[in-house]
Amino acid sequence: MRTIPKKEDLFTEFKSDKKEKNGLPNSELIDAVVGMANAEGGILYLGVEDDGEITGLTKQHKDAIGVMTLIANNTVPTVSTRAEIITENKKDILRIEVPKARTVTATSKGKTLRRRLKFDGSPEAVPLFPYEIPSRLSELSLLDFSAQPLEEAIEEDLDVLEFERLKSIIKNSIGSDKSLLELNQEDFYKALHFIVEENGKIIPTVTGLLFLGKTESIKRLMPTYRASFQVLSGTNVKINETSNDPLVKLFERFSTYFTAWNPEKEMEYGLFRIPVPEFTPRAFREGLLNAFCHRDYTQLGQVRVLIDDEGMTISSQGGFIEGVNSENLIFVEPHGRNPCLSDVLKRVGLAEKTGRGIDRIYEGSILYGRPWPDYSESTSSIVKLFVPRANPDMQFTKMIADEQNRRNQPLSINALMILSTIRNERRVTVERLSEVIHLNKSRTSSTIQNLVEAGLVEAIGNGSNRSYILSAKVYKQNNESAKYVRQTDIDAVRYPELIIKLAKHQDGIITKEDVAELLKITDVQAYLQIKKLLAEGKLVPNQKGKYANYKLKD
Repeated sequence: MRTIPKKEDLFTEFKSDKKEKNGLPNSELIDAVVGMANAEGGILYLGVEDDGEITGLTKQHKDAIGVMTLIANNTVPTVSTRAEIITENKKDILRIEVPKARTVTATSKGKTLRRRLKFDGSPEAVPLFPYEIPSRLSELSLLDFSAQPLEEAIEEDLDVLEFERLKSIIKNSIGSDKSLLELNQEDFYKALHFIVEENGKIIPTVTGLLFLGKTESIKRLMPTYRASFQVLSGTNVKINETSNDPLVKLFERFSTYFTAWNPEKEMEYGLFRIPVPEFTPRAFREGLLNAFCHRDYTQLGQVRVLIDDEGMTISSQGGFIEGVNSENLIFVEPHGRNPCLSDVLKRVGLAEKTGRGIDRIYEGSILYGRPWPDYSESTSSIVKLFVPRANPDMQFTKMIADEQNRRNQPLSINALMILSTIRNERRVTVERLSEVIHLNKSRTSSTIQNLVEAGLVEAIGNGSNRSYILSAKVYKQNNESAKYVRQTDIDAVRYPELIIKLAKHQDGIITKEDVAELLKITDVQAYLQIKKLLAEGKLVPNQKGKYANYKLKD
């Protein structure tokens, strides 16, 4: 049976060792290792053809320790691999584990390569050019490109009107650093790292130009910066605007467009009528801020906002930063590609100081009982947030609002995700919840117990069969008591059927202990179930005493 992959992918590389008499040249082996290290790492199988055919090793590569030493001595910084000889189809293969490099790695001869996928999905190793190195270092959190000075920029490229606009934002924002307003213009610029001084010359930084730059200067000095706002109705284009304006000016304009194309419904809550927007403004704001804050400014591309019949999409250039993916992004420790830019957004009051703006994006959908935001279309070169359109679940929204009013504080994002999952799936286990929300079982259990104590959730069953549903109180408030009865009593209705089925598989004999194990109930409860079947004439006593058991009635 074949144990190695059948084809190559981003993490799997096949190399033939039959190219020459002495096998694969060492230089080609080193190139392949460096390419994988500068990407995501992976496993290299030496002795396998590109089409997956196993052809085996030459003599010189049957020394695994020697190959590891060869790689270590010919890479800078050293790539520490793990290699072992494995046997497949009676032929030896060298399996080499290549770790992901924590910086840019090169061969000892100065060659830098990176592994990537071609359009058809097959992998290739291509040169890592000097202009791409800052992007790679940013991904690894080793370089803050947003803090770098722009050598061709001068102080006159900064617009004093944008300086006044930013001061106004600081003055009116809750949580902004008001001490900035006491500084003169030059000290203000220095405090936010908008400028640096080199050899007596004032040079704007990338962050300085993004916030205060004149539109013409941004176009000239930062051609990688651009943003577009599009609205489509079917195939009809309602808005299609592209801009190179500085960030704050751009935020204000895009927010105006968003408000105009974000319809609302009304929900009755007590004596009040509360507007329910199609997309929550806070989620839009955080999604747009994240797109600008975490994008890769070394790459050509744009931040794009698209509102169409399916929903809202916000995309930005550059994949997720090291350690972040679409599954863990809501719980991973906050860290970004552009710390300087991120710090300014927080200090002026535009972004969450906790770095948890992603919570607001999810919260914006969950609060109204809508499908969660989706990052699944993101790739290694682009992050894409999709917020689907959907009718709000007013009853779910009222339940959340009531609980938050009772607590006098908002529910945690963990609690909201758990309640949303139970609402969608009706009945779930801790294991299922942990899988859906990508949270470990311990924290999932802790959060759900708090919801049980709050009277929002009930536990059904025992042991490993324990599951959770929305509480009777919730179902009653929603006038859905029948659904609650179905959820809680469905197991009890099936108990006799399951007991009879198990007895048939055990030659017609069953014990109290068998029933307790089968249904995950206590011995007393098991005996009561057996007693019912005895009364109905479906079971009869077979043996009494300590080892009592019962059999199916003929």
